[in-house]
Amino acid sequence: MVIFNLSSYNPGPFILVGIPGLEQAHVWIGIPFCIIYIVAVMGNCILLYLIMVERSLHEPMFFFLSILAMTDLILSTAGVPKTLSIFWLRAREITFSGCLTQMFFLHYSFVLDSAILMAMAFDCYVAICSPLRYTTILTPKTIIKIAVGISFRSFCIILPDVFLLTRLPFCRTRIIPHTYCEHIGVARLACADISINIWYGFCVPIMTVISDVILIAVSYTLILCVVFRLPSQEARQKALGTCGSHVCVILMFYTLAFFSILAHRFGHNVSLTFHIMFANLYIIIPPALNPIVYGVKTKQIRDKVIILFSTKGKE
Repeated sequence: MVIFNLSSYNPGPFILVGIPGLEQAHVWIGIPFCIIYIVAVMGNCILLYLIMVERSLHEPMFFFLSILAMTDLILSTAGVPKTLSIFWLRAREITFSGCLTQMFFLHYSFVLDSAILMAMAFDCYVAICSPLRYTTILTPKTIIKIAVGISFRSFCIILPDVFLLTRLPFCRTRIIPHTYCEHIGVARLACADISINIWYGFCVPIMTVISDVILIAVSYTLILCVVFRLPSQEARQKALGTCGSHVCVILMFYTLAFFSILAHRFGHNVSLTFHIMFANLYIIIPPALNPIVYGVKTKQIRDKVIILFSTKGKE
């Protein structure tokens, strides 16, 4: 009779260390983390409120922007509150199910963010390259199909990560040198072969995101070809301004994300402290800055924000 060690397949709680090497500064590091997180939550909630109540913002671009805001809330909320509890309350324990849940929502929201940026690039392409057909191409039914499609795609890509981890036995240390659970970091604690985890956990999401980047690049190449054929400089500036905020968000999101991922996979000379700090920045900085960028660069949103706060001030 074969007797399985069930404790290895149903591990106890994991211990999240926080930022290795900076344990003494955790209390102080938590202050800017908390401020940026509050900015992210407030900014995205205001953005969602304005898009919901203002009929003039019921357009495809703002619908995709509302999905981006919700995804950013998931991305930051899945990681930052637990990080702050580690920094301030020394609540380092996290259950195996809690770890899997956190990992799923962090990775899912990251892949979904990338897909939303791709969908928004398509929106810009249609708006500039086929303006007369914009409303016939991006109908409400089409927009819903795109939203459901990219959400389902992200779910199908990340869900296997959960099953790949649940199959592993954990019979060594349960200490994770990080502020949150991520797939490869947890898999490396297992006392079994994790080749499938490494290849799937790295290659599939990265190839998916790279395909999104390629499609975004193609969209903007076609956009630039059309823009530079416009007769007047004023028309060119107006066309480029339409997608200016989107370009800023794309550069910010992919620069932080790719640097963190590549440093984690190939940066053997990069200190663990620097890697963990950067990994935290990419789940908190884009969600905080996205609503600010769109609020500043998009006239419709900027005007509605001014009206909202001026009305509150008079009351």
